[in-house]
Amino acid sequence: MPDTRTETDSLGSIEIDAARYWGPQTERARRLFRIGDDRFPPDLIHAFGLQKQAAAEANLALGELPEAIARPIIAAAGELAAGRFDADFPLPVWQTGSGTQTNMNANEVLANRANEMEGKPRGARAPVHPNDHVNRGQSSNDSFPTVMHIAAARASQALIPRLDHLRSALEARATEWAGIVKLGRTHMMDAVPVTLGQEFGAWARQVELGIERLRATMPRLLSLPQGGTAVGTGLNRHPDFDRVFCARIAALTGLDFTPNPNKFEGMGAHDAMVELSGMLNVIAVSLTKLGNDIRLLGSGPRAAIGELIVPADGLSSSIMPGKTNPTQCEALTMVCAQVMGNHVTVTIGAAQSFLELNVFKPVIIQNVLHAIRLLGDAAVSFADNMVAKLEPDRARIAQHLANSLMLVTALNPHIGYDKAVRIGKLAFARNLSLKDAAAELGFVSADDFDRWVRPEDMTAPGMSLGD
Repeated sequence: MPDTRTETDSLGSIEIDAARYWGPQTERARRLFRIGDDRFPPDLIHAFGLQKQAAAEANLALGELPEAIARPIIAAAGELAAGRFDADFPLPVWQTGSGTQTNMNANEVLANRANEMEGKPRGARAPVHPNDHVNRGQSSNDSFPTVMHIAAARASQALIPRLDHLRSALEARATEWAGIVKLGRTHMMDAVPVTLGQEFGAWARQVELGIERLRATMPRLLSLPQGGTAVGTGLNRHPDFDRVFCARIAALTGLDFTPNPNKFEGMGAHDAMVELSGMLNVIAVSLTKLGNDIRLLGSGPRAAIGELIVPADGLSSSIMPGKTNPTQCEALTMVCAQVMGNHVTVTIGAAQSFLELNVFKPVIIQNVLHAIRLLGDAAVSFADNMVAKLEPDRARIAQHLANSLMLVTALNPHIGYDKAVRIGKLAFARNLSLKDAAAELGFVSADDFDRWVRPEDMTAPGMSLGD
């Protein structure tokens, strides 16, 4: 069996690996765009399968394709959506900014597979033609952004339960440790008491709000520009194609996709992608705080804060025996730094919108999907390998709380701010307890101090003012 086959199109003949389903347009692009090794993730390739299947189903329903042509395209597209042809998409992200080469890649793979189903050799271009049939009523200019929306919407939906897994783990700790009173810190300095549960509850709420923000982007993601064809006018497609297409893609995905009422907006700009990327950026900021706070609270274990016991993960220093590092915190915050960088790229890419077409589509969707994938993986890893295995060092927490000078704040309502300051300064200067400093100054008796300075009463509004 020969190693290559010859395929011919309007531009001439070219040799292609006989084992591959792609055609001459893809092969030329493969040879031309030898830039890096970044490839589109499977999510995007599978979304192309869904897009081409919905398009063929719409064209069949509208009488634009005969059943003999549409059926093998639909079947082949289903295989593409299921992941059968991932290896047949060799092109880098760095290609024409409309994503034309990857759209043609999909057209050629599906045409060759459809013809194969009909007993024809790869490269026959008949009875199914990649442009005339697979790409019927479509352009790369409306198909690629439609695929961007399909892939991003599906990936966002899949990210939500992964973030919720982290939120749930944090919320469980917030409930479990609601009664552990500890030292609060502001400006990285000692502050009045909080509970360990309140700290974990704040992180859980940040993740919860991130999920809400992500969900809020969905209406714009579910609005598809398919049907705009070349420039947004809908040239060369059936008048009802966009409506029927969206009904079919909704049925295939379970998501409520609708036609964008202004195809020019959906093709010439990618504000929805910037919005989504912005929400991912907010989530990255939230998770950076989470990772850094736990890293700080677990620092030490003997010469720093040390209020949380970082779980041993089986890893160690290459020179310091048995040293446990906050590896999950570091991995999480590195992911967040990457997501923030991705957002900058998406922002710049979306700003490259000129007249009827944005020409940075591949790099925009690449960075959006990369950010989603990283955040999902990191959220689950952090929940399972850090949050679920953390333990409080109760003795260390109690020691820090007892030594806090900021407990003097409880005396403000009783003796006034200025006298409380004098107590705190004397205690710090002479290394006294607050109680002893108050007694030495004659401002507060020992009994009153014990009645008024109760850390557990300082973690909520309306702290006890005593007698």
